[in-house]
Amino acid sequence: MTDQAPSTAPERIRIFDTTLRDGEQSPGVALNHAQKLEIAHTLARLGVDVIEAGFPIASPGDLEGVSRIAREVRGPVITGLARANRADIEAAARAVEAAEKPRIHTFIATSPIHMAKKLNLEPDAVVERAVQAVEYARSFVDDVEFSAEDATRSDWAFLARIFRAAVEAGATTVNVPDTVGYTTPKELRELFAFLKGELPAHVILSSHCHDDLGMAVANSIAAAEGGARQIECTINGIGERAGNASLEEIVMAFHTRRDVYGFETGIRTRELYRASRLVSRLSGMPVQPNKAIVGDNAFAHESGIHQDGVIKARETYEIMNAELVGREAAVLVMGKHSGRAAFRKALTDLGYTDLPDDKVQSLFARFKDLADRKGQIYADDLRAMVEARSDVPQTFTLEGFQITSGMNMTPVAFVRLQTPDGPVDATAHGDGPVEAAYQAINKITGLAPTLESYRIQAVTRGGDALGEVSVGARYGEATLHGTGVATDIVEASARAWVRVQNMIVAGMGTERRQGEFAPGRI
Repeated sequence: MTDQAPSTAPERIRIFDTTLRDGEQSPGVALNHAQKLEIAHTLARLGVDVIEAGFPIASPGDLEGVSRIAREVRGPVITGLARANRADIEAAARAVEAAEKPRIHTFIATSPIHMAKKLNLEPDAVVERAVQAVEYARSFVDDVEFSAEDATRSDWAFLARIFRAAVEAGATTVNVPDTVGYTTPKELRELFAFLKGELPAHVILSSHCHDDLGMAVANSIAAAEGGARQIECTINGIGERAGNASLEEIVMAFHTRRDVYGFETGIRTRELYRASRLVSRLSGMPVQPNKAIVGDNAFAHESGIHQDGVIKARETYEIMNAELVGREAAVLVMGKHSGRAAFRKALTDLGYTDLPDDKVQSLFARFKDLADRKGQIYADDLRAMVEARSDVPQTFTLEGFQITSGMNMTPVAFVRLQTPDGPVDATAHGDGPVEAAYQAINKITGLAPTLESYRIQAVTRGGDALGEVSVGARYGEATLHGTGVATDIVEASARAWVRVQNMIVAGMGTERRQGEFAPGRI
């Protein structure tokens, strides 16, 4: 039997999303401006309270990315990260100045090992820098957050001292990062309870947990029990090393066990799965099938006993409804005999309510083509089709291809692209059919980006499942990511490569980060 929370109105927990800052620091993730903006709009629709849009001082590209989000995204607070120095704070201020609700988030390390080995500063000097940083940030914005990097390995009395000084200097939120994922739920609950007693009641205590020991979500919840009223997290739990606390797991833990915790958030839970899919697709980081809430198997039942129980009463083996997080509980059956009205209703049921008529028409044509080849179409097929829609100007379009390949044969590819000058054909060979197709595409476009990563996964079910290919490429100083979806894996690979070529022509991509500069880690 569980302890029951008091029968009072639930307390509100603010959700601070750092997918675009800490999440993007995941190895191998590099988002361009358009992708960051798309994620930011999705986070606003999801209902997060704060979006940490980036680290403006990291590069001119990061500063512009944060600025664009600040100009165009309304609803959440928009914040940029800054170390405790004037240049960082000035960059953050420029980046968020157009935001409806701007915030500057400044930090400095407070653990003995960080102060001695990294900062080479005495504790008194660290407090002085923190105060100066907060005061300078307050000269630009009214909303300032201060973080004590590596707080969970810091002396508690020193933490209380530096937080009090930051609050007196104008900080409205103070954050306790478990920077290296070291703490435990009991320790963090007690730390927050201690800090709550040491700081003024109006100050928002915040938690930022990493998952190095697999306890980021548990630690975040424990922090809330101890007094935190803001939790910093990411979609799918992406982030440096083992990642950050997972937004969807925290939100649904509070929602499902409100009887125990007594907390609520402003998150629109039906948008969770869609947000998860978007971040996975744009970041190139797949969600493991057994991931809670958003994994492919999260609401799947294979055991005969489980299936029998769920058929009789869903609650026997499901503690939450799949629909509550934006997923469908039953298979969505669509086929080649389905008409436009049924197709549009299927899209609406999946949450795609804002697609213009011309986009629906082009999707319907592709749906018919896929249905002829695949037969039965599932909800995941439709999602893959919609999410693969192009946001890149189409200078080149794949018209067709043919591959000759076999054992003891050199693969040869014939490719036809539609170009501004009309259809153009090319033939090339390679070590494999995909490389041969890529060489033929390069011949037509006259471009030769360097392939740096290649990933393939099935995005739908069955032997005729749709496959999604994600490629990472380098062209000069630009990093580019392309995706392609098709039942034929060479076709999906070719579509991903053509997308990269179109991005090059459109001048898209993410610039190379400055090698000598290490982004801030909190």
